[in-house]
Amino acid sequence: MFYQKTLTKVRVWDLPTRIFHWALAIGMVGLAISGTVGGNAMVWHFRFGYAVLALLLFRLVWGLVGGYWSRFGAFIYAPQSIIDYLKGKGQPEHSVGHSPVGALSVFAMLAFLVFQVGSGLVSDDEIAFSGPLTRFVSNATVSLATNYHANIGKWILLALVLMHMAAIVFYLLRKHNLVGAMLHGDKELVRQVPASRDDTASRLSALLVFLLCAGVAYWVSTLEVAAF
Repeated sequence: MFYQKTLTKVRVWDLPTRIFHWALAIGMVGLAISGTVGGNAMVWHFRFGYAVLALLLFRLVWGLVGGYWSRFGAFIYAPQSIIDYLKGKGQPEHSVGHSPVGALSVFAMLAFLVFQVGSGLVSDDEIAFSGPLTRFVSNATVSLATNYHANIGKWILLALVLMHMAAIVFYLLRKHNLVGAMLHGDKELVRQVPASRDDTASRLSALLVFLLCAGVAYWVSTLEVAAF
C-alpha cells in the first residue's frame, strides 16, 4: 500500500524580507548601470547607493527581529553541518529557509555589499564626485577605498550574483523553485516547521525600522553638503 505524503503550506519568507530581496536586486542593477555609464549618471549612482545603504541597515536589524526564517540565527550553521550538507547528508530543515551553502552565499553577499557601499562613501574620482565621508578619513584611505570600489569590489559582487543565479537554476532543475517562494512567501513541506511571523503588526514594525534606516542613510548623504 502506498501512502501519499501530505504537504503543508508554511510561510517561510515574510513580506518585508521579500520586498527587501527584490528592492536590493533593483538597487544593485541600478548601481551597476549608473556606475558603468558614469558622467551625469553618477548622480543616480549615489542615489542608488544610499538606497542600498538603507536596505542593508534594514536587513541587519531585520536579521535580529524579523520572521523566524529571516533571522540570522535560523541560518547560522556549524562547520560540520556545512560539511555534511556538501556530502549529501543534509537535514530536512536545510530545505526550508537558507541551506548551509545558501547561507554562506547570503552572508558573503551582505558582507561584500557592505564593503562596496562603505568604500563608495569614502571614494573620490578626483573629477566631480566624492563620497560624503571622504573628509573624515586620510587621503591614503580614500585612495585605497576608491581602488577597491572601482576595480575590485564590483567584480566580486558580480561573481556572487552569477553564483546565486546558477544556484537558482540548479535547484529549479531539481524541482525546487527558490524564486517562487521569494515571490509569495510560502513553501509546501512534508514536515511541520515553525512559520515566520508575517502579520500586520510585524509588517508595520518592519516599515518603521526601514524608515529609521532610510533616515540614517539620508543623514549620511547630507554630510557632504555640510562640509561646504
